[in-house]
Amino acid sequence: MDRLDAGAIALPGFEVRVLERCSSTNAVLLDERRGAVLLAAEEQTAGRGRRGRRWYSAPGNGVTFSLSSTLRQPLRELAGLSLVAGVAVARALRAMGVEQAALKWPNDVVVAEAKLGGILVETRGHGREILAVIGVGINCRRDAALERRLRRPLASLDQFIAVDRNAVLEHVATSLAATLEVFERHGLEPLRREWQTMDAHAGARLRVRLADGRVVSGVARGLDALGGLRLQTSAGLRAVRSGQVLRVHQRARPA
Repeated sequence: MDRLDAGAIALPGFEVRVLERCSSTNAVLLDERRGAVLLAAEEQTAGRGRRGRRWYSAPGNGVTFSLSSTLRQPLRELAGLSLVAGVAVARALRAMGVEQAALKWPNDVVVAEAKLGGILVETRGHGREILAVIGVGINCRRDAALERRLRRPLASLDQFIAVDRNAVLEHVATSLAATLEVFERHGLEPLRREWQTMDAHAGARLRVRLADGRVVSGVARGLDALGGLRLQTSAGLRAVRSGQVLRVHQRARPA
């Protein structure tokens, strides 16, 4: 197994650390309450995704890390951070040769509906600033046992490129740091436009479960200015702020 090595990962302006094992890299950085840290782990015993779901990755099969940054934007403007991170991850993977990498709202990186990676953003008050911790998990090598356990296919980088996990981590983290700088200077808008060019479900008919449990259906029409998923429903255009895409149907005709 190739080993993650902090000395092989260059990220100017950030402290880079690698742990053999921890509960969750997000949890560690939230407890430390410091910005400008990149923390990776060979194994997370309590890695997590959105809505309390577990993130599974056997040692050596993936890259899991968290990056902390202090931001000055009002908390209400940080709702789109998972989209910002998605752009950074997909951009880096495409540059490395995974041209099929696409984004599934709000926080997944996919290839042809198979999950390649996931993102979890958590925030805390930090004086007059906000501490944002962005957790990223990417499947680097196929794990057939995990696919059987989850009962769904997964994508992995080794289907498309030769995998060097330290290089993957450095490229993705560098892209993430650069994208956060754009977000701080210009807000979500320029990144929203880029997200839409990588939208896996653009023009598709979707079923989406809302945070309150209700399910809505409509045609995906990109993102609104705050990062909500726009759906063209029978009652008109609406934006979903929090939810989960359940099912993708055939592509709809252009509006």
